[in-house]
Amino acid sequence: MSTVFGLRLVGGAEVVVKSRADDGRAASCVAAQELLAARGFPCPRPLTPAVGVGAWAVHAEEFRPGGEVLHGDAPDVAERCAEVFARLVAGLLGAPVAPPLPNPRWARWDHADPGVWPAIGFLDERDQRAVPAHVVATAGRARARLLAADLPRVLGHADFEAQNLRWHGRRIWVVHDWDSLAWQPEAALVGAASGTFAGAGPPTLAPVASSAAFLAVYQDIRGRRFTASELEVAWAASLWPAAHNARWEALHGDPPVCGTALRAQAAERLRRANA
Repeated sequence: MSTVFGLRLVGGAEVVVKSRADDGRAASCVAAQELLAARGFPCPRPLTPAVGVGAWAVHAEEFRPGGEVLHGDAPDVAERCAEVFARLVAGLLGAPVAPPLPNPRWARWDHADPGVWPAIGFLDERDQRAVPAHVVATAGRARARLLAADLPRVLGHADFEAQNLRWHGRRIWVVHDWDSLAWQPEAALVGAASGTFAGAGPPTLAPVASSAAFLAVYQDIRGRRFTASELEVAWAASLWPAAHNARWEALHGDPPVCGTALRAQAAERLRRANA
């Protein structure tokens, strides 16, 4: 989704330059990343704003190598990741940046396009009959519950997967992929992360018990309890990335990693979402 170059400058400094199609989101994402870095959150510090170069948005940031991927989807892994996500959201509260809209395509349940899915040309042109009916039905029910909520929106990371985090032991070292910020209700952002946090390769859906542990620790760290409605929104949001990924798998003929997990967990997650 972006091209990343590692450069060694004449003076010896090592930096990263990122280039991606300019869809209007990059300037806000980089500004938010810069704010978080200034507030001490472990993310690469931008060295330039996002600038337009033809059809591309380009910026430079510090090179922050090292750290290990935290593998696993057990509740204790979920709890460690939830602590990081709570710090992340708290650090972005009140950030004076324009919302980075539209939201990333895999998180775009709040689209205004006809039908269940957002309009994504390279997916829409494929044979939709390949997508299992249960995937479409689950996405539709989850989206209906999300759209029924009237909650304030905040900034948060919409691709919070293990592959985007690096750790030194039990200490988080760096969080990457700040192009994936979204502007959605806090409960929806947290719910989505509670389902995706274990993704260290092909996207997956964490076990229900681990998502529950993620949500519980997140609320503890943030120091506020979600309302019953917010919890329902969180569980509904936990299904949307998995449904998007299950659709992707089906349309591309990939092994149904998310599809299998979604089939096994959808009923319980929809029950908790009151969807």
